[in-house]
Amino acid sequence: MDRRKSIQTMIMGAGASALAFYGCKADAEMSIPSKMDTAHFGRTPEELERIGKLNAQKLFSDHELETIAVLSSIILPSKEPYGGPIEAKVPEFIEFIAKDIPEFELTLKGGLMWLDYQSNKLFDLEFKKAALEQQKQILDTIAFHDATVPLDVQPLEIQFFAIVRNLTVTGYYTSKEGIADLGYKGNRPNIWDGVPQDILDQHGVAYDPEWIAKCVDQSKRNIIAEWDENGNLLT
Repeated sequence: MDRRKSIQTMIMGAGASALAFYGCKADAEMSIPSKMDTAHFGRTPEELERIGKLNAQKLFSDHELETIAVLSSIILPSKEPYGGPIEAKVPEFIEFIAKDIPEFELTLKGGLMWLDYQSNKLFDLEFKKAALEQQKQILDTIAFHDATVPLDVQPLEIQFFAIVRNLTVTGYYTSKEGIADLGYKGNRPNIWDGVPQDILDQHGVAYDPEWIAKCVDQSKRNIIAEWDENGNLLT
């Protein structure tokens, strides 16, 4: 979205908020959409076109996606009641990012091949079919790289695990399931019930009972305040 469209969107959003707050009725000639397309809100036509093209491509084989699913679940085990990487569609997210950033493709595909090679060599099994302890035995050799050495000069398998770990965490904690796991509530209106009594007592002040009844009565929080011509609060 370019800057001009961004500003336009903010202005339109502010106007819509004002209408909702004051309960104004739209002018008969004013057209307000009854339903907003929230799935693609903020996407430019060019972005939508690119997303469509990427979604139409298939980068990983079914076997590779299954291996990524197993690996991501080891990195970030499922939690009740929110689920884990599978429920959050992390494997699909990783594939999308790999299509969007082609530089990842060789490292990811090479790393998946390395996992199967190591698992077959040690246990005569594909990585996804090995026992959890066997899988962890393999991963322990690549999961704790030397942070003092630039990642891009370290072995491919170490780069591979670092990328998958980062994408797994990113994919999960930007999903509905991950946000619920964090307990993030977003922007919500709070309820103000006045300055605490002990603070008022410390300063030797008190609320005017008439005003406190009008301003802090939460049963009236959705009622729009009204003032008389002299600026006195009526309701």
